[in-house]
Amino acid sequence: MPRGLVVAAVDLGSIAEEMEIQVGDRVLSVNEEELNDIIDFQFGISEEKYTLLIEKPSGELWEIDIEKGPGEFLGLEVETISAEGLKVCRNNCMFCFIAQMPKGMRATLYAKDDDYRLSLTQGSFITLTNLSEQDLERIFRMHLSPLYISVHAWNPEVRVCLMKNPQAGKLPEQIKRLAEAGIVVHAQVVLVPDYNDEDVLRETIERLAELYPAVQSIAVVPVGLTRYREQLTPLRGFLSAEANKVLDQAERWQKRFFEQTGRHLVYFADEFYVLAGREFPEATLYDDFPQLENGVGMVRKFITELEVAWRKLPEAIIERHVHLITGTSAKGFFELWRDRLMEQVSGLKLTVHAIRNDFFGSSVTAAGLITAQDVARQLGDLLGGEFLIPRVMLKADEDIFLDDLSVQWLEEKVNGKARIVENDGLSFLEHVIGYSLEVECCE
Repeated sequence: MPRGLVVAAVDLGSIAEEMEIQVGDRVLSVNEEELNDIIDFQFGISEEKYTLLIEKPSGELWEIDIEKGPGEFLGLEVETISAEGLKVCRNNCMFCFIAQMPKGMRATLYAKDDDYRLSLTQGSFITLTNLSEQDLERIFRMHLSPLYISVHAWNPEVRVCLMKNPQAGKLPEQIKRLAEAGIVVHAQVVLVPDYNDEDVLRETIERLAELYPAVQSIAVVPVGLTRYREQLTPLRGFLSAEANKVLDQAERWQKRFFEQTGRHLVYFADEFYVLAGREFPEATLYDDFPQLENGVGMVRKFITELEVAWRKLPEAIIERHVHLITGTSAKGFFELWRDRLMEQVSGLKLTVHAIRNDFFGSSVTAAGLITAQDVARQLGDLLGGEFLIPRVMLKADEDIFLDDLSVQWLEEKVNGKARIVENDGLSFLEHVIGYSLEVECCE
């Protein structure tokens, strides 16, 4: 078994670079404590003084004493979370999105990780079904918090049915133990009509809320279904009337929980409001936006950022035509802001292209699941025109779409120039008008 963790990157000007630590070196121990995973590494280097044992590719061993000043960091990244690799998912969830994907996409999209260490370091959701007693004891001993947990159902029988794993029924006991140990939990429920909605959802939300303040947030998101569901459990999405019913209950919970705790505690995905044809709630309902990455409150946060930056917009610019790429669920939202922008800024023309998801199926409407192939087929020939791509369409660290095609490939296909827009209102406005608005973060 390989020892330690391999260095993947070294920051320029960092302590690691000064100490001549290089990519490919292997970190074996910190303060003579052998490294089993990234948790050991991060805990070890959190001290002001520590000693690293480094193994060079040649086999040479270096012992390096580190002393950090205020605000200084070691400045290196490691390749994997542990020498043994990730803990993998042992479930067979009936709604698993990975099982609904075709071949030929980014390789990382097929990885079914379920690793508590990623939950701690990256906010990935885990199910707890593959945790050993030793894992739980380590979480308690090292106070590994917060953790992000896919609950889906409090009822053990329903959870086992949803996840096709007998271990799934242990969730109530596990979460109670986490709460008693002071571990902060952010929970999510993927809501599947006819399976874990109505009374099952009511029990799930009520039981989780009883564990406040350990349970700090509960996100409820609708099941996502693609057209690639051959030989999978037949499922359906929510109808508009059903989404309205869900949100009616949501408002009652939020009102009660806020009165009891000072937090609304349970938050519903933006997609529910689109399905129901409702206005998005005010920003105060989302408290500190604890589950943005789950698509909960992203639209309201975006609107708030637009409103802050709006007063910095110019009255006129040199004539400019920009194309905006988005998913069909956001079509009405961006068309409304397009009209306001073109009325506010003379010389601006903004065209919204709501891309139909032929790759996954028309029921998949989120911008983050759009492929380069669908954009290319529906965008046409821009003849050098500029088009905006939201960052959510691309891999986190590369300009690659879900179908493993690059932004450069798309530019060549549509004969245009892409601009990648970060997921905030200010970035959107600046890319639309073509220059910085210099809005202060505290405004």
